[in-house]
Parts: sequence; structure tokens; C-alpha cells
Amino acid sequence: MTSLLLSNATLATCQPNTSGYGLVNNGAIAISNNVIDWCGTTNDLPEQYQHLPKRDLQDKLLTPSLIDCHTHIVHGGNRAGEFEQRLHGASYAEISAAGGGIVSTVTATRSASVEELVETALPRVDALLAEGVSVIEIKSGYGLDTQTELNMLRAARLIQTKRPVTVKTSFLGAHAIPAEYVGRADDYINDVCIPTLELAHQESLVDAVDGFCESIAFTPSQISRVFDKAKSLGLPVKLHAEQLTLLKGAELAASYNALSAEHLEYLDESGVKALAGAGTVAVLLPGAFYTLRETQLPPINLFRQHGVPIAIATDSNPGSSPVTSLLLMMNMACTLFRLTPEEAMLGVTQVAAKALGMNNRGVIAPGMLADFSLWDVEHPAELCYRVGFNPLLERIAEA
Repeated sequence: MTSLLLSNATLATCQPNTSGYGLVNNGAIAISNNVIDWCGTTNDLPEQYQHLPKRDLQDKLLTPSLIDCHTHIVHGGNRAGEFEQRLHGASYAEISAAGGGIVSTVTATRSASVEELVETALPRVDALLAEGVSVIEIKSGYGLDTQTELNMLRAARLIQTKRPVTVKTSFLGAHAIPAEYVGRADDYINDVCIPTLELAHQESLVDAVDGFCESIAFTPSQISRVFDKAKSLGLPVKLHAEQLTLLKGAELAASYNALSAEHLEYLDESGVKALAGAGTVAVLLPGAFYTLRETQLPPINLFRQHGVPIAIATDSNPGSSPVTSLLLMMNMACTLFRLTPEEAMLGVTQVAAKALGMNNRGVIAPGMLADFSLWDVEHPAELCYRVGFNPLLERIAEA
């Protein structure tokens, strides 16, 4: 895609400070060296681009390629048995306390090689790519020992060598307390989590550092020690917070200028204000809300009131969100959380890019990477409206 003119498209530019998806009818995009040089209406096309090799998109909808900004897609095994337990009345916290939940995935992940982790993750990755996704964030956190945490991150890096996808990695060593450290969470942070983060950083395996601040995981003070190490290494942070209880994790994340805080069902107004002040993205995960049959909704109206940007992601994982459809998450964000289709669309493009610290993705505008999804729909709202239907025609990007 060295030089190309895309013409006759309906563009959903998803640009900041625009309304109605940033729609441009009869739109055109001039591309040079895989970067957008110009975009606008065909009638306004500058003369310098009129003789570029042209592709007619036949009035189809063109959007930025989608971004899944929160996944645990690399792991061993599955937790279908726990799905059955929840249907019989067990809560997520009860299952975790009995040795299930995150810790139950650890054994299967520890026994898998890097190659096996890649092989089992690829079908899940392929499902997302088939829906127009071009960027996937992948977290560690199912190893909870040095070797397996490193192997998970190595597997994540390998995925982008095997598929046309950009992978952003998050070190999630502070995800759960492994069986061998039960009752000794502080020792786990000191002996395993922080030293492993240092090794992963030395191997260039880490793009951001995450944690799980929750009653069944780690306290704010324990997470702060991990974040202090991340800060010393020059790594940005993000945090699972306020999913099951209110521990003020989001305020902790904001105090570190976190890229994002994620889940947030139990977040209060002071936490929302803290996120707004820090420019931290709220990443909502309707798949986990649905799977766990939660009833406490995230504070959507407070996010709107205080100007907190909202992203949407699959949270693809073997336990609380066995989901590999970002389109379905857009629908659920609207039906369960009452987001507008425009908010959902921005939440998997422009705002999702912000949640990953990416400044060249998620928007159709000059200077941005030329990476698009072409859809057989008349209006962007259709991407949220249909359930179990994929209207993607193709992803248009550099080969």
C-alpha cells in the first residue's frame, strides 16, 4: 500500500471532538507509505492525489480497524466446569476461595510450552481478526511463577509473527495469589512478581504493567509496590479495579496516571473524578458482567458527566469472559450498559487506542496508520445492532 487512493466510501473517521461517528459521505482517503496523507469528501480531493492508483469501495462503510484493548487470550485449559458451578449457584468469589477461578487455570498454563500456548491461542485470535480487529492487548497472569509468566509474554509476542495483528503486552503478575503463597501475598509480590517484571522488561516483553486490585486478589498497597517498580522501569500502568468491591483501586491507578482502569462496576463518584483528572480510560467489559450474571452496573452516567473516555473490550479469558467476539461486546455494551452505538464504536477504535497508549491508531485522519475495516452495512450503528452476524468484507492494511 505504498500509494493508493480509496474512494467512494462512507467513512466513520471516529475522530475526537466530532459527532455522529465523524461520518463522511462519498469519502476518499489518500495513502502514502502506509500512512494516511489526506481524507475527506471525493469532491474536495486535492489535485495531487487525483492520479494515484484508485480503489472504488462501492459506497461501503470504512472504519478504523477495531482494537481489543483487554484480553487474557494466552492461557492453558478451560473452565467449563466452573461455568456449570455458577449455574448451580456458586459465586465467582466462592469458586475462587475453593481453589478455582484464576488459580485453576495456573496449573494448565504452567504445564504448557510457549509453542503450545501460541497454538491454543491462535484460534481465539483468528476469531477476533475475522471481525476486523487489528490490535489485541494480551496479559500474562496465569503463570504466577517466573518461568510461566515469561512464557506467556513470549507467546504473546510470537502471535504477531504468525498473524497480521499488532499485539500489546501487559505484565499481570499481580493477578492472583498462587497456592504456594496463600496467606503470604506480600512475599509473593517481593519474591516473584517484582523480580519477574524486571526480567520481562530486560527481555523487552512488556508494554504495560497491570494488576488485580480486589478483595480476592491484591490490596492497593500491594499494587502500589508493583506500580512503583513499573514507574522506575518507565512502563505505563493499568489496573483491574472495582469489579467486585470498592477498594479505591481506580483512585490508586489515577494517582499513577494509568492508561486505563478496567471493569469498574463498583466505582464511586470520587473514583470517576480521579480517572477524569488523570485522563485515564475506563475500559468496560460486558462479557464478564454477563457471564458472571452481575447486577451492579458501571457508573456510565458519571463517566459521561465527568468526561471519562469509555473503551469496550472482550476480556477474553477462560473463566469469567470466554468471549472472542468484539462485535458482540459492542452489542452488549449497548444493551446491558446502555451505551449509545456511537460510544461503543469509539470504544473499540479511538478510545481503545488511548487505553493502550497508541497515538497512531483508532482514527481515520492524516498522519494515522492506514489500517481499516470495510463493512457491508449502511450505517455504523448496524455493527452494534445485530447479534451473531459479522458484516466484515475485509480488512484493508499493508500486507
